[in-house]
Amino acid sequence: MIGWRAQRNHGLFVFLLVLAAVSTAAAVSCSKSGSQADYNQAYTIGLQAYTYGLPLLETNKTFLTMTSINVSNGAGFGPVNQFNHVRSLNNPNSTAVVAPGANGLSSIAWLDLTQEPQVLQVPQVTGHSFVLALLNPYTEDLQNLGSVHNTAPGAYVICSPAQQQVALPAGTQRINVDSTRIWIIGSTQVLSATDVPNVNKIQDGYTLTPLSKYGTGYQPQPPANPDTTVDNAALPTGVAFFDTLGQLLEQFPPPAADKPALDTFASVGIGPGRTPSKDSKLSADTLRGLADAVAAGPAQVQQEAKSLFSAGAQKHNGYFLGGFGQYGTNYPLRAVISQIGLGAMTSDQSIFAIAMTDKSGKPLSGTTHYVLHLPEMPPASEGWSLTVYNLKGALIPNSINRYEFSSSSVLTKNPDGSVDIYLQADQPSDPAQAANWLPTASGQGFEVMWRLLAPQPDSINGILDGSGWQPPAITAAP
Repeated sequence: MIGWRAQRNHGLFVFLLVLAAVSTAAAVSCSKSGSQADYNQAYTIGLQAYTYGLPLLETNKTFLTMTSINVSNGAGFGPVNQFNHVRSLNNPNSTAVVAPGANGLSSIAWLDLTQEPQVLQVPQVTGHSFVLALLNPYTEDLQNLGSVHNTAPGAYVICSPAQQQVALPAGTQRINVDSTRIWIIGSTQVLSATDVPNVNKIQDGYTLTPLSKYGTGYQPQPPANPDTTVDNAALPTGVAFFDTLGQLLEQFPPPAADKPALDTFASVGIGPGRTPSKDSKLSADTLRGLADAVAAGPAQVQQEAKSLFSAGAQKHNGYFLGGFGQYGTNYPLRAVISQIGLGAMTSDQSIFAIAMTDKSGKPLSGTTHYVLHLPEMPPASEGWSLTVYNLKGALIPNSINRYEFSSSSVLTKNPDGSVDIYLQADQPSDPAQAANWLPTASGQGFEVMWRLLAPQPDSINGILDGSGWQPPAITAAP
């Protein structure tokens, strides 16, 4: 799943030192005034810190928005420490997330482990693929429970670093995580529109119970004063961005590997528990440089995204392809994925291929007819899907309410067993082509996304690192 995306707007961390030099002022010599030097240093390091911290703030923004109501709203929003399920298939009006899937139902939970562990109950799931991914505030995919890893039904006790010696009830299993806040992103396969009630029953089997209440028949009690008004959080701007980053770094301590970066940030007042806007030791020019870095940050991340897409397109028939979810110190990649695929999972669970241009590099447009030729189906043990979105990441309204094809779709095959998929705004007149038609919007740009669940490393060497599978090229129809 890659649908919990932030709104759109490889290299290691040192790469940012070069990218941050987009401002020629940042490269001034030491002979410049101290005031100018303060500004330049703050601007350059501020850009690095923006890239580093963006995923942490995006995840926090998502948390604040999704948990701003105290009853589940059927769209994944609701209180902490309980599952909040999406109960119906997504459609063009599904705007809670960007790039929603159209052949599965999501089950979302935000865990607060500050008081005690939470017990996750995994039911017996048959006939459907499913995943319950555990992500930390830095967007690292810590563990995926589900059909890919043959997770057995049972009770799994999720423990923060301070809780890893807690005694567990008999018959439970421990899952140690690295944070007091964990985002569970669940998805359960829907085989057809009539299968939704069956999947809803499966969803009901995903439950969370405080460890102290385990075995007591615990059920969350409805609030006395229901609040169903979603409060949409926003990223802080200016130096306040780094104030919030300091708060989150203190609340959710970063991994040891981040120490070199944090040492650099500290030279301009950024770090765990630090609020540079109130730091009397920082000059006015340092604060101005930090504020300007936050203003320039989105463009820098967007430029990095363009570079990644361009490099990927040259290797993969016009697609940006890979499995993500674990980044180490590759902060630029982590920042980009936080904008185009917040909540991405590791490649053994799923890989993705995203295209916004055809094979020749021209932006995809609803005024053009395209064809994708598949000599064979994508190599995925638990299925695949191909979805079309507008450039805001929403499903495209169309006369036949078709938004994607998947491994369960009935597609017309060519005599040699291959399949051609047609992307265009108007329905093909040929019935065989119409059966393989994915509608676009006339005159509007769009993007396509492949999802491969449980890609098969035994079938294609290198598939898990994004080097083995070549998605079918998108070409203009003759």
